[in-house]
Amino acid sequence: MTTTHAQSRAHRWRSSLETICRVLVHSNLFISLATMSVVVTTVVLADLPLEPIPLFIVFGATLFVYTVNRFTDLEEDEENVPDRAAFTKRYGRLLLGIGICCYLGAIGAAVVLGVPGAIYLLLPLVAAVLYSVGGIKRLLLVKNLFVGVAWGLLPLGVGYYYNSLWTPEILFLAGYMTAMITIAAVIFDIKDIEGDRAEGIATVPNTVGVPWTRRLSQAGNVVVVATAVLVIVTTTALSSVFLVVLAMNAYVACYIPFATAERGPLFYGFVVDGEHVFLAALVIALEFVLW
Repeated sequence: MTTTHAQSRAHRWRSSLETICRVLVHSNLFISLATMSVVVTTVVLADLPLEPIPLFIVFGATLFVYTVNRFTDLEEDEENVPDRAAFTKRYGRLLLGIGICCYLGAIGAAVVLGVPGAIYLLLPLVAAVLYSVGGIKRLLLVKNLFVGVAWGLLPLGVGYYYNSLWTPEILFLAGYMTAMITIAAVIFDIKDIEGDRAEGIATVPNTVGVPWTRRLSQAGNVVVVATAVLVIVTTTALSSVFLVVLAMNAYVACYIPFATAERGPLFYGFVVDGEHVFLAALVIALEFVLW
């Protein structure tokens, strides 16, 4: 095999892999996998039995909410991420239909199976309306915290499902996820600076600039959250195994310096959102080692 042929083959492989990653990100399948990963992390660390129902519920709700958001943010996406906007225009209705079916299927399954708190499955719909239509996303830092709290509800939902809502493990993970997703949401706004300015949306990056956004986010990640994790785990009855979440802080610390407005959707939608998949995979691996 000649060098030229080998290079051509490698290029085709990279191109195919990039295409697959783009489809996963633009279709919201990867972000749905990310929320499922939060459920897996919570179940394993809280020493609960892994069941398919919570995973399906979270997947369906995420796919629905984020697909709706693609349509409400279409005008901004045409400015910020034109490739994603084009994907939404071409496949959005199909994905929305799939998202609606999955979401209604999740609600139906919860009702039929008698899942505790099935009524709370309406919260994703309320969140989608408040975020996309209610004007929350136009308020500085409020939308970031709103997204953080929404993701922080995932561990709480797991705790409710398993009747372990007020345990230290569940509460710790709910607070941790809220803090880390709030930081990630601030970083995400870096890619949308121009579009947000055009729409009159105040964000941290278009208020204090990209360099300071990275500095503040890194401080929140390392100085505030990581330190809080160390203090809480070492001074409470929580198992030292919960220190594994610090690997996610390290992951975030590594990608923050590379967050710029020029980075494409693969960086933000795959690398940044991949923090949850990374942590879940690490937690599962650790479980096998300790088993």
